[in-house]
Parts: sequence; structure tokens; C-alpha cells
Amino acid sequence: MRQLVQLRWLAAAGQLLTILIVQYRLGVSLPLEAMLSVVAALGAVNLLSLYLVRRQTVTNWGLFLSLAFDVGALTVQFYLSGGAENPFVSLYLLQVVLGAILLDFWSASALVALTAICFAFLTSVHQPLHLPPDLVDARRPLFLFADWLCFALVAVLLVMFIARIGGILRYRDASIAELRRRAAEEDGIVRMGLLASGAAHELGTPLASLSVILSDWRRDPRLMNHPGLIEEIGDMQGEVDRCKAIVTGVLQQAGEPRGIAPEPVGASAFLTGIAEDWRALYDKEPLFVDIKLDEEESIIADPALRQAIWNVLENAREASPGQVVLVADRRGDALRVTVSDRGDGFAPELLASLGQPVQSSKGAGHGVGLFLTGNVVRKLGGQLKIENRERGAAVTMTFPLATIGANEVARKWKSKKRSPS
Repeated sequence: MRQLVQLRWLAAAGQLLTILIVQYRLGVSLPLEAMLSVVAALGAVNLLSLYLVRRQTVTNWGLFLSLAFDVGALTVQFYLSGGAENPFVSLYLLQVVLGAILLDFWSASALVALTAICFAFLTSVHQPLHLPPDLVDARRPLFLFADWLCFALVAVLLVMFIARIGGILRYRDASIAELRRRAAEEDGIVRMGLLASGAAHELGTPLASLSVILSDWRRDPRLMNHPGLIEEIGDMQGEVDRCKAIVTGVLQQAGEPRGIAPEPVGASAFLTGIAEDWRALYDKEPLFVDIKLDEEESIIADPALRQAIWNVLENAREASPGQVVLVADRRGDALRVTVSDRGDGFAPELLASLGQPVQSSKGAGHGVGLFLTGNVVRKLGGQLKIENRERGAAVTMTFPLATIGANEVARKWKSKKRSPS
């Protein structure tokens, strides 16, 4: 409908210009009041169409009535200016082609019948076009020029309209394909979440057993005389406790209550906390951090956001232990987090398909972390960029502050709570 509105504005302007040129430049007497009233009616219908487009969904009936009105307006103009002998009568074809593109079969057929009836009507019923004496001898070349002008006008308008409609359809098809792809990915994420939850339940028992056994070993008199073994048992106990904390976190995330307002936290403090947790876990593998953010910049510290950044850090650590760099800054209205390493980089053939759970240079079953990270970034309205550098690789996550910024999210949360369920 918006495309038809634009074409109708062009039609109204073209009719007005043609009427004025024929009346005042060529000296052909026309019923100005009646013809200008039709142009005014086109403008009024356009304003009404714009109003209806904003208020309600456009249906096939709406498009049919819009095109039928255009056919009626043309018929009135041709009736007042020579009928079927008017060289611009080929403009009917524009309405027929638009109807064939936009309408259902029955309504397109009805539009064809309407234009045929109007054309037949104009062959016998119309007001004659009286040319001034000085144009009578030039009638044939003048009408030939008008025929050419009408052909060029119809051709240009059809190309413009069909090209734009084709672009809209291609965009729609691409959007549908993207939605299907994301639906398939999200289905895979749901399955992985169920597997993770089930695995966490299953791992709880053996981890508890290991913790009891290790506690018994530490109190065993036969082992207390071996400081080296006691130290190793302590390390094992720490790892078991860490596994238990991870399992507990998975179970809490699987059953966390909904409807709790998210808590804001400083973006710099959030990223610094991730770096401190990393250093506590990998104390022998330094992490270089460069955070260029204002202390007042706050975000919503969603657990998924933390896990997304952690996944990228893990991938970088595996590529080049001890040479991982975390850089964070603000780029416009977005938070940008870049993790780089000094490893061998991504294989060229994998760069185009990274982010899929089966695409990884580590072998089958790997690549899940980057896959989940990509989904988290997209869910938050951001972008994930993966690139190879002169040495190593870099993964850049860009998060719009409109979705993770504390002020914006708090405003949306309050408006959601005020709206009826």
C-alpha cells in the first residue's frame, strides 16, 4: 500500500503538470475544474490510505479498492480529454500489471475486467478533445510523441515498482530463513540445556562421594605423614569443590525463579570480577586486562553475558596459554569486549562457518562454547566478530547498551510490570 501511495503521488503530480502544459502551453481547452478535482481526489485518497496503513493491516480488499479507484480516476480524466483517443490511455496497463503482482487471482481478474469495460466505454462516450487551429496539422507527430512519453512513463514506473517489491520479497524470504535458522539453533540449545541439567543431577552423587573419600584420606594417619600427598589431596578437594559449585550453578540456572528484577552493576566492576575469577582459577596463566570504561557505566550482569565472555576466554587460553588479552571499551552506544590470543588463529576454511556447534579445529563435538556465545550475543541484539590477526586471533563481542544498559533495562522492566498480564 505504501508503494501504491508513492505511485499515486507521482500520478497526481504528473496529471497536474500535463493538464497545465496542455491548457496553457499548447492552448488546448480543457475542463479544468473537473480535471483538477480528480487530482485533488487522488491526494485525499492518498492521505486516507496513509492513515489506514498506520491504523490497521492492509488486506487484499483494500489493495483492490485502491487500484479500482485509480482506474476510475483515469477513466474520468480520459472521459474529459478525448476518451480512448487520448494517447495516455495506455496507463491502464500500469494498473493491470500492479494488480497482477499484488492481488489475489479473483481480484486481479476483476481489475482486468474493470479496465476493459472502462476502455470500451471511452471508445464511444467521452468529451472530444478540441485542438487549436495551429496544432491540427501537427496532430499526428504530437500524438506520437505523447504515445512514446506514455510508454516510457509506464516502463519506468513498472521497473521502479517491481524492483522495490522484489527487494521487499527477497528481504522477507531472507528474514524467514534467518528465523528458521535461529529456531533450529535455539532448539539445539534447549536440548543441550536439558542434557546439561540431567548431567548435573547425575554428577551430584559421584562428586559427593569423592568429597567424602578425600576428607577421609586427609584424616588417615597413614597419609598424614606424607606432606606431599596431603597437599595433592587438598588440590583434588579444591577441584571437586569447584565441580560441585559448577553443578550447583547449572541446577540453579535451570530452576531459577522468574519475575525478579535484574540488578545493575558497574560494567568495569563486572569485567574486573570476571578477570579476578579467571586469575584465581588459572593463577599460573596471566590474563592481560585493559578496561577503558567509565566507573559510572552500569549494565545488567546477566549470567548468560558472563558465561559468553568466559567461553571466549577459555577458547583463547586453549589457543595460547598465558597470552590472553581482554580489552573493553565503549563504541558509540555499545559496549565492546575483545578477547585476543597469540595462537595459530582460526583455519581459513572455518572462519565462514564458526559459531556452529560442530565447526571447530579441535574436532567433532567442540565449538559449543563459541556457538552458545554467538547465540547470547544475538539475543542481546549485539554482534560477534571473529578474525585472524598478524599473530593469533581476536573475538569481538559488541553489546548495545539499549539492551544491557542498566538505565534502559530498568525502564523497560518497570513498564513491563505496570502493563496488565
